[in-house]
Amino acid sequence: MLEHIFGSKTRVKLLRLFLSHEDQSYYIRELVRVTGLQLNAIRRELANLEKFGFVACFQRSEMIEYKTKDGQIKTRPSKSRQKKFFHINSEHTLYPELKALLLKAQLLVENDLMAKIQKLGKIRYLALTGIFVGIVGAPTDLLIVGVVPKDKLAGLIKKFEKELNYEINYTLIAPQEFRYRKSVTDRFLYGILESKKIVIIDETEKL
Repeated sequence: MLEHIFGSKTRVKLLRLFLSHEDQSYYIRELVRVTGLQLNAIRRELANLEKFGFVACFQRSEMIEYKTKDGQIKTRPSKSRQKKFFHINSEHTLYPELKALLLKAQLLVENDLMAKIQKLGKIRYLALTGIFVGIVGAPTDLLIVGVVPKDKLAGLIKKFEKELNYEINYTLIAPQEFRYRKSVTDRFLYGILESKKIVIIDETEKL
């Protein structure tokens, strides 16, 4: 959907990255590595985004290593080698609308992911946590209790990781294992159940 609005898949992917990491700046080679996009496509879209004012840039000297007289390895800014860094321009007039549009589009993608997971098998519990609710470094981002084909689930998650532009850490637990972990007050499981989350399915009372 957003590709039709913005006219470029590369542009959408870059905007998603910049908006989800607002305090971070990236140089071009780093964007190639992080997004998996082609170098020329990134350069072209960065030029467009900079022209529109959605992205700003600055130059920073590259850090180089050197050896001191006593043999220690240290780093210092290079006087001749500089990198151009890009980041989202939060001062742009349309910044709030742009961010809201990307977030709403992400919600549609997440809803699509939930619907496809439910079609894989019998799900007893399904909840979004971690990155989906703004928690960085959580034990998991997606908890699934049920019986589903592991290979199909892995393929589905991988596909949506590319669309959302970030890694999704998910946990799949069989109903029997869920019952056992809950009975012994498993720290990992209760850490998820008691944390901030969005519950899609909860049929654990039937287990």
